[in-house]
Amino acid sequence: MRMLVVGLCALLTACQGAALLPPPAWLSPEGRDHADLGQIRDLRNDRTLTPAQLVEALAEAPWVLIGEQHDNPDHHALQLWLLRGLAQQRPTGSLLLEMLGPDQQARVDLAQAASRDGQPPPDLMGALSWQPGWDWSLYGPLLGYALRQPYPVRAANLSRAQMLQVYRQPSALPGAASTAPAVQTALLEDIRHSHCGLLPEAQLPAMLAVQQQRDRRMAEALLAAPAPALLLAGAFHSRRDLGVPLHLADLGAATGRVLILAEVGKPVTAAQADFVWYSAALPAQDHCAALRR
Repeated sequence: MRMLVVGLCALLTACQGAALLPPPAWLSPEGRDHADLGQIRDLRNDRTLTPAQLVEALAEAPWVLIGEQHDNPDHHALQLWLLRGLAQQRPTGSLLLEMLGPDQQARVDLAQAASRDGQPPPDLMGALSWQPGWDWSLYGPLLGYALRQPYPVRAANLSRAQMLQVYRQPSALPGAASTAPAVQTALLEDIRHSHCGLLPEAQLPAMLAVQQQRDRRMAEALLAAPAPALLLAGAFHSRRDLGVPLHLADLGAATGRVLILAEVGKPVTAAQADFVWYSAALPAQDHCAALRR
């Protein structure tokens, strides 16, 4: 019996100590000669980390937010790499996605049960009722992998109907951190900028309410999910100074970790995240040009 226990312990140690695969090769075309390309910074102490050291640091936390630029393929490749790497360090409790709403959860559960049985839906995008605003070519590989795993995949966002209800009837959020005037001023300015300055000022309070209710929902979903939990969301939602972490603080959550995946040339500060991993970049685009014509 003692030999069996020793053998099991040795096997567990070997699994936990298995070498990580190298991070994926860069897919985006820009910034290949930038000094920051591939750099991982621990912003808490301005230290450079290896990918393995980053995984070890994230594995210690009860929850982890990974902020992405939605259209950058490198960010999605790194997320899948991190998901696999973290599973080598400790059992994953759950994976949550901003891209899924509560009205899709039943479909996610059915697709996950089938995938675990080795019979994934032939049209996984359709089976999940995946929203076309999220590029399936970028999210599909991660969903295909995650749905085969033993941990649950959870919706983290509001449904479209819930967002519309918030827009029509905004309500005040409880909590001092997320509702601080400086936070709401910064969020309003981002809403103006991201809508190319074309939104009527009268619409901004309702848009702010939707943004913050989405962040509150993500925080609540993260706390309700089995730990250790990993949330994938846009970088702005993930920021410590403006997004989900403020709502987690208002809800009395234990401290977790925030990693932002950022393109080279787009600095991330210690106020925004615990860690940053700089990736290759997409060509610059003027998304507002067509709207202004």
